[in-house]
Amino acid sequence: MIIGIDDTDSRRGGCTTYLCAVLVDELKKYGEISTPRLVRLNPCIPFKTRGNGAVSFEIRIANGKEEKEVKEVVKARVSELSELSEEETNPGVVFIDNDTLTAISRGEKENNSDEILRNFYENAVREVLRLADAYELISNLHLDYFGLKTKRGIIGALAAASFSLLQKNKPDYYDFTYELMSYRRKERWGMLRLIDEASVWKADAATYPLTWDTVDWSEKKIVFAPHSPCPVLFGIRGDSVDAIYKAYELIDAEPEERKMLFITNQGTDFHLIRFEGEVAKEKLQDYHSYILAGEVESNPRTIEGGHVLFSVSLSEEETSVECIAYEPTKGFRDVIRKLRAGDEITVYGSLKKGTLNLEKIEVRKLNNVVERNPRCDKCGRTMKSAGRFQGYRCKRCGTFKAEKDKVIVDRGIETGLYEVPPVARRHIAKPLIRMRMEEADKEIHPSR
Repeated sequence: MIIGIDDTDSRRGGCTTYLCAVLVDELKKYGEISTPRLVRLNPCIPFKTRGNGAVSFEIRIANGKEEKEVKEVVKARVSELSELSEEETNPGVVFIDNDTLTAISRGEKENNSDEILRNFYENAVREVLRLADAYELISNLHLDYFGLKTKRGIIGALAAASFSLLQKNKPDYYDFTYELMSYRRKERWGMLRLIDEASVWKADAATYPLTWDTVDWSEKKIVFAPHSPCPVLFGIRGDSVDAIYKAYELIDAEPEERKMLFITNQGTDFHLIRFEGEVAKEKLQDYHSYILAGEVESNPRTIEGGHVLFSVSLSEEETSVECIAYEPTKGFRDVIRKLRAGDEITVYGSLKKGTLNLEKIEVRKLNNVVERNPRCDKCGRTMKSAGRFQGYRCKRCGTFKAEKDKVIVDRGIETGLYEVPPVARRHIAKPLIRMRMEEADKEIHPSR
């Protein structure tokens, strides 16, 4: 049986991954449990709590044990550990029982269930789904579920359960990474986290790039520990389980209650929708994330708050979108400030109120040509305009030139991919260090 859970936390506390870790440990007496999955859903959803993460795991129930017993334990723990007093917390649980799993794996379920679940997972990461969408699929596949309050968490729970099923049948179908979560003892929840920062830098140096986003070199900060009063002590992300555990062993921190390794879609860019060719602006929707190719239409400008704004032309029909690098992206804004009109770029980011919040940018071609008033061939001085459409004349020598000089300038920026630093990176966004092999034909400029 696969169990998916979502929306048990709030901005003030709680953690769905912690609840998952508690359940995994408690349910081991009922059977064998898979490595749990942590699925980051659409990062732009306005009603998310913190990281918009849902969890799932599979349990092979031992002989003599009943699915009903397992479900009752899950319902009890979700009811107990969810932040039910918070208005935005609306837990949901979805169960894909063994008979349904067997039928799907054999292709016995009607209406191509495997493809339907895949579409639901992908839409939960990229689109804006309604609770009715989840209920319809649950009804069609005859799935069991449980929810509290509005039950909106059923959407994420079904998406996470779908991800587990898809990975079970085709382990390499989706890009994935790992995260090892360490959890605090309950008496320390809400208190200052005690982590020896020197040991974190040592762990990062010993395991990067197989682990990543543990520290932010540009900002000289550790970034693998949250600042909220949740149960998480820290999380180590990476592509290698061995490297993750090596980093874990090197870190000195307060005593933990427990730890749990997750397989996850973090660091994969799976939320991004790619458009090929020209894009009509009406195709772009708020609360969606895109990869868009175009040409810089206006030189970047810094606005109040330190944010940097510019516009990109997406087609020959004057379709454009404004892009913004917010102040928390720190040094990434310096890259954006070096852009100029005429540069050919590809932007990666999420659309909100018609403006693209930048996560990455690829500079494909630089506009290195600058037009300047010509210089006099005799005295070397800059010539002045002789009037509109009348060329340029040197007042000293009387020499004349019909057009401006075209000069190749050093822009102080190279072509290639640039990213926001770890301190500003979303969980699901792919660090450039992970793209070094798949984008071998492009120059990569990681934030460190």
